[in-house]
Amino acid sequence: MSGHLLTLEELGTEGISELLALTDRFVEVGQRPIPRVPALRGRTVATLFFEESTRTRLAFETAAKRLSADVLTFSASSSSLAKGESLRDTVETIEAMGVDAMVVRHRSSGVPAQVARWVGDGVSVLNGGDGWHAHPTQGLQDAYTLWRHFCPMPDEPPGTAAPDVPTLAGRRIGIVGDIVHSRVARSEIEAYTALGASIVLVAPPTLLPAQPREWIDGWLPPDDAKRVEITHHLDDVLDELDVVGLLRCQRERMIDGLIGSIPEYVARYGLTFERAYRLRRSAVVTHPGPMNRGIEIAGDTAEDLAADGRLLVTRQVTYGVAVRMAALFWLVGSGTALGADDRD
Repeated sequence: MSGHLLTLEELGTEGISELLALTDRFVEVGQRPIPRVPALRGRTVATLFFEESTRTRLAFETAAKRLSADVLTFSASSSSLAKGESLRDTVETIEAMGVDAMVVRHRSSGVPAQVARWVGDGVSVLNGGDGWHAHPTQGLQDAYTLWRHFCPMPDEPPGTAAPDVPTLAGRRIGIVGDIVHSRVARSEIEAYTALGASIVLVAPPTLLPAQPREWIDGWLPPDDAKRVEITHHLDDVLDELDVVGLLRCQRERMIDGLIGSIPEYVARYGLTFERAYRLRRSAVVTHPGPMNRGIEIAGDTAEDLAADGRLLVTRQVTYGVAVRMAALFWLVGSGTALGADDRD
């Protein structure tokens, strides 16, 4: 299969479910003594990161290597872009090296989509995060983490298909923090609603779109949009949530005057010890990382929730590699079988 992964909106419920189900197979691969399969042997994956990232870059590169692909790493700071080369020239140069997939991350929205228009039919483009727009593989890994937390994989022999279908139906998920500037929030909303969850966006007015209801209705399918609510008061909804999804509070928003001060933000939207105590015993907490301890979540609270298995950040990172293996295989896989004995 050849194509692109630019947004989850383009995948729809069927595509999201297919990728999450495929992720099960690669979670199993990651648990092997030698976590590698030859599924992309002979293929080349280039990571083009025009914006720095540790987690996303390492997850994609680890995923490609576990699939036995060759990996080309591009760094904008040390490239010919610094000498005046255009973005298009850079992309065409890398394509000419014979790559099969490009993972593109950029601070400007729409760049991965533009790259997808420039490359030929034989190259797949994966959006590694663009501006305020989208971060599809982050949305997929967070959805997979929640699905497998609430619906654990059955204890069956490796390679056995899991009997359940990806779903978050009946779950109420709060996404807390800087909604308007968050590509993660948008992709999580797409993934969670596609799987049947209800969403409540929790943020001050300055960290929401100017017309939040119109914003939601403008890009979500009507049935999914109906499952999204908005509030400015975390305490009003905290005790009814199954998941508290925290977003990173960027200090530049305080400089821009969008939040008054860090203490003010913590007082209204931080997951303090008192708020954590009010959570349902079954409720869990997610965060795309890196966490600002003492801002989005109190340091001691994070430790306590992690000890109880209710802070899912580490699992998000672990599953992030498997999700990206699934995405790469889904787009550029050669059809090589993924049986239990497919090891190097």
